[in-house]
Amino acid sequence: MVTDVRVNDPNLIEKSALRRERRKKLTVDGRLAIVACDHPARRITKSGSDPLLMGNRQEYLGRVLRVISSPEFDGVMGTTDMIEDLLIVDELVVEAGGQSFLDRKLLLGCMNRGGLSGASFELDDRFTSFTVDSINHLRLDGAKFMCRLDMNDARSLDTIVACSRAITELNRYSIPAFLEAYGVERTADGYKALRTPEDMIKIIGVASALGDSSKGIWLKIPYCTGFDRVAKATTCPILMLGGESLGDPTPVLKEFSEGLAAGSNVRGALVGRNVLFPGKEDPAAIADAVSRIVHQKYTVEQALGHIASVRGRGLDRLTSFVK
Repeated sequence: MVTDVRVNDPNLIEKSALRRERRKKLTVDGRLAIVACDHPARRITKSGSDPLLMGNRQEYLGRVLRVISSPEFDGVMGTTDMIEDLLIVDELVVEAGGQSFLDRKLLLGCMNRGGLSGASFELDDRFTSFTVDSINHLRLDGAKFMCRLDMNDARSLDTIVACSRAITELNRYSIPAFLEAYGVERTADGYKALRTPEDMIKIIGVASALGDSSKGIWLKIPYCTGFDRVAKATTCPILMLGGESLGDPTPVLKEFSEGLAAGSNVRGALVGRNVLFPGKEDPAAIADAVSRIVHQKYTVEQALGHIASVRGRGLDRLTSFVK
């Protein structure tokens, strides 16, 4: 059905975007829990032991829908194709008599995916997906992009400048910028993130100062030991990223719980594979648990108990409307 819309009525995407009811404020309590679905656009399809698991769009989209249609989670961040798939499905549900699952949810458009994983030009993170104009036109709620810094590679400067320009342009529309920033070093197995407090503190100092104003910047950074020191490097709000799927949600929930306690400017999580592909667990249940930790200050033990209580709930939430 999604493909039929793309062939016969592609303008339905814009119709859905313009019909969608947006939030009046970015966050209702100062915190956010957002799911990320931008990995395949950077040639990353591996999750767990399966090298192509995220390359199955029905499987991938189904898991994103499972999470974002839950009332618990704040929103979703993705590339043009993923956000537009969601807008199409949402419109199909509404036209079938259902309730929009994107109303009052946050939609963030991912902008730079040009640094393809494993490519010789991987560090050249050019802006190849959403533009500021398209984000504004579709009434999305924010923009996300990545800034990786390798002190031994001059191409890092190009990405820094591009990110700075994007923030300046977003500020003209009062669109928040979610900036993923961390240092890297090249190894025989590709780029490795530098997760020491010293490395993180230094890159945060760079990221927080990009653009003509920092008023709309939210930082997306990985959790590390000594996160209380890292949080002190900026007054900008921080969202933690989840990294590769571990198949077991407990370590990630523990990191999020400890990270939120590390500083008052740590305001939530922007997480992908650890929510979408949590081993044999229900993605919606994991998403709900993350949301409870972020918004209701659940302990890890409480969050794990919550997973058991909501596992499998509402499996026909969308399919009951669209046949």
